[in-house]
Amino acid sequence: MEQLVFDLVAPEPQAFRTFVAGRNTEAVAALERAATGALPETGIVVWGTPGVGKSHLLAAVADAARRAGRTVLACASPADLTSTAPDAGALLTVDDIDTADAAAQARLFTLYNALRESGGTLVVAASAPPARVPVRDDVRTRLAWGLVYEILPLADDEKPAALAAYARSRGFSLSDDVIVYLLAHGRRDMRTLVATLAALDRRSLARKRPVTVPLLREWLQRSIDDPAQP
Repeated sequence: MEQLVFDLVAPEPQAFRTFVAGRNTEAVAALERAATGALPETGIVVWGTPGVGKSHLLAAVADAARRAGRTVLACASPADLTSTAPDAGALLTVDDIDTADAAAQARLFTLYNALRESGGTLVVAASAPPARVPVRDDVRTRLAWGLVYEILPLADDEKPAALAAYARSRGFSLSDDVIVYLLAHGRRDMRTLVATLAALDRRSLARKRPVTVPLLREWLQRSIDDPAQP
């Protein structure tokens, strides 16, 4: 089978537990603290190239903050920002901050100041560090006041260990041959690979069989023959 149908795999929830941190453990730890309000800084900027998981991390910090009982305002883009003052101690996330127009930048400036005064938190994602984000100087300065993390993609030689660690976090072991098979066929981005392992784990529990290459082949073939099958 030359091409595995990884597109049939349902994405895992965008939470901290489904993000394979790799070299981003410091950034993830800071975001976990920010979610609970334990971080003294008002703002965090996560930046990096497309596909490294910035949106995943914004969704994860929002999810964790809600679980902690905080008010959360999650904006998929700066265009979603409103001028409404956030509740005291709220968490605001804004994706694709690079696309903010003049009106959105003005709202962000006001909201940042309100969050700082009320003990709230701002987490934004960008494609570049604050110094290179195309926003007005006072907004850029405030973004740079907080913590700034580049989100780094996993290198190919890091993925086997990351996949094995993710499997352990779900309570099952992953043999080297399964990892090799996964990485040798189809898409190699971590979001798809993690979702594939989660689906295999569910299949393994349903069939009461360990996660092996034969189980992987069987599941994939079943998915090709009948995409409606789990």
